[in-house]
Amino acid sequence: MATQVAAEQGEEGVQYRWLILLGLITAAIMEVLDTTIINVALPDMAGNLGATREEIAWVSTSYILANVVVLPMTAFFTARFGRRNYLTFSILLFIIASFLCGTSHTLSELVLWRLLQGAGGAALLSTAQATIRQIFPLEQQGMVQAIFLLGIIVAPTLGPTLGGWITDNYTWNWCFFINIPIGIVATFLVTTFLKDPPGARKINPVDWLGIGLLIAGVGSLQYVLEEGNRKDWFADGLIIRLSLISAVSLISMVMWELSPRNKHPVINFHVLRNRDLSAAIFLFVVLGFGLYGGTFLFPLFTQGILGFTPTETGLTMLPGGLATAVMAVVCGKLLSGKQPLVDARYLIIAGVIGFSIAMWQLGHLTSVAGEADARIPLIIRGAAMGLLFTPINNAAFGSLKPSEAQQASGLINLSRQLGGSFGIAVLSTYLTRHIQYHRVDLAANFSQGNPAFEQRYAGAVSALIQHGYTALNAKQGAFALLDLTLTKQASMLAYNDAWLLILLSFLCVAPAVLVLRKPQPMTGAVDAH
Repeated sequence: MATQVAAEQGEEGVQYRWLILLGLITAAIMEVLDTTIINVALPDMAGNLGATREEIAWVSTSYILANVVVLPMTAFFTARFGRRNYLTFSILLFIIASFLCGTSHTLSELVLWRLLQGAGGAALLSTAQATIRQIFPLEQQGMVQAIFLLGIIVAPTLGPTLGGWITDNYTWNWCFFINIPIGIVATFLVTTFLKDPPGARKINPVDWLGIGLLIAGVGSLQYVLEEGNRKDWFADGLIIRLSLISAVSLISMVMWELSPRNKHPVINFHVLRNRDLSAAIFLFVVLGFGLYGGTFLFPLFTQGILGFTPTETGLTMLPGGLATAVMAVVCGKLLSGKQPLVDARYLIIAGVIGFSIAMWQLGHLTSVAGEADARIPLIIRGAAMGLLFTPINNAAFGSLKPSEAQQASGLINLSRQLGGSFGIAVLSTYLTRHIQYHRVDLAANFSQGNPAFEQRYAGAVSALIQHGYTALNAKQGAFALLDLTLTKQASMLAYNDAWLLILLSFLCVAPAVLVLRKPQPMTGAVDAH
């Protein structure tokens, strides 16, 4: 295999693959990091730009909207313009938009540039991952895909910590400016060393109908997921209308893309005939649910219940991110070579078990838990993520032709992103409803006839009187303190339920592992890079 690849690409080309990989990883980390790094800076942005909490949320929403719309079309853009040109354009668009985001003076400016940033970021995941699949020999895919996935998995965990540090020590603008030097390095490496194979570009007629239906369907769906909880879901007329538009558009798009009359579909759904890819996409949806849902839940839990600062929260999550990195590399090593050392399906099953254990432990924390109580479950969760992402990715691409890799990569990254959006939307709503449910349930014991309540109430009144309160004020203050305790306990129980919901979702999709076929010895060549 190595001899054949060297003959096709030359020894110099073999050397340059690793420089290309470095450029692609740099770009991917920049893109994924930007989805989470600005979240902790949103309050500062709101104050600086004179925006409300609901308005400033569009800084995150606009980025994800553009990202999920463009992701399925990356195969079309790559085929039409060439992967080198498309990647270079996307990186440049990303860093220019980052600069404009950092220099924005109004909310509308910032949202507009975030839209462009999200559109540029799509290729930094999808096209980059497909390129790695195409330029490396198959026996090296396990390791190089694991290295690439490190950035995608670890960056969302590190983003809040880095964003908090930048915001505390500088200004929110620097959350965007740090992309510029990183993007310049990625642009240099990609433009200098990446080449397209002969005949790679295909100037086919544009599937305008498919593109229009895709934008309407996915864009409306993403808006519904982002804004649904804030607008009380189907109690809002706009959410209802966009849900109908999304359903009709997506169904129509799939029918049109599969129609024999459509000779050049913008999305080639025929790749889903590969059962390994279909099962992997199904698993990636729930992985996105668990990854982004957990990253959404944990900071809310630690800062709202345990009283952690953003920096303390980030440091608590850091060991889990490191565990993911280590396990991803280990899996990459085990899955490399013409004959992998371990069946990828066994690693996926181990990952599901480990993730389930972590969710069970997080689902049984109490309001007096500390950093040490959360550390072990987070490390187990991180290791399980490494056991899941790399083997599932390896199984998805293992039986695909290099020419199918770009389309598959777009669908895989879209599934993970939509899974994350579903996760945040579902968990946000679930959390709100269960806090109300547990509060009503606990309030049934919040009465004068309950000896436990009377004891706590009398103790609180006595403590407040000792601190100088009048008897009347002490009684009112004691009731308010106990009400805060009630709300905190209701919130704690709701967070426990949310972690267990993630656990249940993983157990429900675990049988999809059985659909994956036993890996075959890796053979075949890469493209003439």
